[in-house]
Amino acid sequence: MHPKTLLTESNILSIARKTLELESKSISSLTEKLNKSFVEIVHRIINIDGRVVITGIGKSAIIAQKIVATLNSTGTASMYMHAADAIHGDLGMIRSNDLVICISKSGSSPEIKALVPLLKQGSNTLVGMTGDMQSYLAKESDLVLDTTVEKEACPNNLAPTTSTTAQMAMGDALAVVLLSCRDFKAEDFAKFHPGGALGKKLYLRVEALSDLNAKPVLKETDDLKACILAITKGRMGAAVVCEDDKVKGIITDGDLRRMLSNATQLEEIRVADIMTKNPKTLESSALAVEAVQMINEFKINHVIATRNGKFEGIIHIQDLMREGLI
Repeated sequence: MHPKTLLTESNILSIARKTLELESKSISSLTEKLNKSFVEIVHRIINIDGRVVITGIGKSAIIAQKIVATLNSTGTASMYMHAADAIHGDLGMIRSNDLVICISKSGSSPEIKALVPLLKQGSNTLVGMTGDMQSYLAKESDLVLDTTVEKEACPNNLAPTTSTTAQMAMGDALAVVLLSCRDFKAEDFAKFHPGGALGKKLYLRVEALSDLNAKPVLKETDDLKACILAITKGRMGAAVVCEDDKVKGIITDGDLRRMLSNATQLEEIRVADIMTKNPKTLESSALAVEAVQMINEFKINHVIATRNGKFEGIIHIQDLMREGLI
């Protein structure tokens, strides 16, 4: 084993900052490498009837998997094929109407040299993504994405760091352009991400939460006893004040505590004396994530759901926490 070197805090931060600066510079330099070849690749992908098959070896293979995942989630059907496995049977997954992207920093590794002639046997468009525009892959590809970097962030200029960052960024650029070409919207994205907090942010509606909760309602003329009973029975920590189903205000348990600490003639108190007028409301059809934004912005615990201006229910901050939205 190599001896361990104890670095000072200053040295640790300096190396980390230099790494990020180098990788940032590598991504920035890619803007100058975008050309008509990139545009043609976009046009071909948009117009193919098949899929985008992405292959690579080593660290580039891992980047290929990430790009495939991004393309699939944004409306471009894609598949991953490991370059080494391809020459041992996996070539059979490529159909005649697919477009193939081969990722390789050097563009001249033995696996790539063995794979490229096999890929060119059919009618598939071959796109090379490489960091060497004079490499075997660059010369043999129909179209090329240039991901050349000045140097790796690795102090020995060996471990793929800056180069893989550039590859991933180029894949993201391609995916975002394709997303825009397809007019891919949040609603489409939600179809491919139904699970977890991300999916819920894109499809979960206010009504799905408010319909599960009690709907404690008061009138402005109700007395303090009615107010306490409504809040207690509803178990929402609040009650909504309505007139002809129109929301007039809200009373929370916090409002009650503050009132009790100041009032002396409790029997004379009415709901209208305690309530907060014009509380925050959302249409039942709104996304639940809008309730999150409202709660964060106004520092409140409740949002009232309405439908066409009429009271429908209440959402509590804990409902949103339970769904993983906060």
